[in-house]
Amino acid sequence: MEFVNELPVWVLALLIFWLRVVDVSMGTLRTLAIVEERTLFSVVLGFWEVLIWLLAVAQVIGRINDSLVLAVAYAAGFAAGNAAGIWLEKRLAHGSVVLRIVSTRAGRRIAEALRKRGQTLTTFTGDGRDGPVTLVYATCTRRRLSALLVEALTIDPGLFYVVERANRWGHGRRAVPHPTGWRAAFKRK
Repeated sequence: MEFVNELPVWVLALLIFWLRVVDVSMGTLRTLAIVEERTLFSVVLGFWEVLIWLLAVAQVIGRINDSLVLAVAYAAGFAAGNAAGIWLEKRLAHGSVVLRIVSTRAGRRIAEALRKRGQTLTTFTGDGRDGPVTLVYATCTRRRLSALLVEALTIDPGLFYVVERANRWGHGRRAVPHPTGWRAAFKRK
């Protein structure tokens, strides 16, 4: 790492900035992977995240007396890394969601159109503030969500919808495992 000591401060600042963008983006993806219970992916991301962070912080601490620009680059990389991580996570669109649609006019037509696209769903009838409504419930991948919403909004532009992350779901054929051991203590109600 002797060559790094010979770099001009502005080049080192750019390097630190980009290292921080990468490691903070990885941190954002790792956190979401943990929430989605993708253990192996989060472990691999965590390893590279910390390794890159160590390289960046070592350069800042080792040469902070040369210029405060390094500290500013470090902080700016952190801020930009948050935005980059969120942008990247939206592009990757991992995971599944529950889509709930409430329509006062065309719930059955929406359900038929989504079923023609191969979407499994369930409909319910209900009473809304202004009369009868149809509720459409579907679980889909996040990548498929936009197309389903466009289809539904084309049929009924006045519908109401809610999208929530689905961490665990199934078709009732097997039970969702309950945590055991030390994790069970944190799951008790």
